[in-house]
Amino acid sequence: MPNNCIPGTVIPQAGVSVPMFSLLKPMIDAADGLTLAQVSSITGLDYSTIQNWVKRGFVAKTVNKKYYGRHLARIMIISILRDSMRIEDVGELLRLVNGDASDERDDFLPEQDLYDVMCEVIYKTNGIEGESAIRAVVDKVIDAHLTLADPTKKKTLERALFVMLYAYRASDCKREAELYFNQMKGAE
Repeated sequence: MPNNCIPGTVIPQAGVSVPMFSLLKPMIDAADGLTLAQVSSITGLDYSTIQNWVKRGFVAKTVNKKYYGRHLARIMIISILRDSMRIEDVGELLRLVNGDASDERDDFLPEQDLYDVMCEVIYKTNGIEGESAIRAVVDKVIDAHLTLADPTKKKTLERALFVMLYAYRASDCKREAELYFNQMKGAE
């Protein structure tokens, strides 16, 4: 996933736009859902990878072979996190936040909103170090977008966003290391 793209996609991003998912929603609405080929084109993922995630329960089953907003958002979140986390751990993280992938009734935050909040935390913490400074940004983002009456759920979301942020940063570091390594190999 290139840095200059909308997170979890291969779509170039001209500038930071929050909420991110609003950039993709018109495509989904216009087509009344996306085909596997369209999801693959947007995310850069192989068909088999996406189908495997659905088969394993990390993503809800399609509706008449169509992927909707919740499907795409979850696929993009998994795509962002999979470079630095085991896929089973990503699935468990998402389960801790929103329960069963196939049951929207147990979600306390729709997948599209979770994706947007995650992206906002990633962008607003860019260049910020230290747990307390990052926690202040995370809390501000949560408070600006959500009214979570249950403090346990807010704490779960806060922890999940920390995991997501650091997994994203780890993936970023991995890409940078690979870039430098390839440059080093090319210099020989």
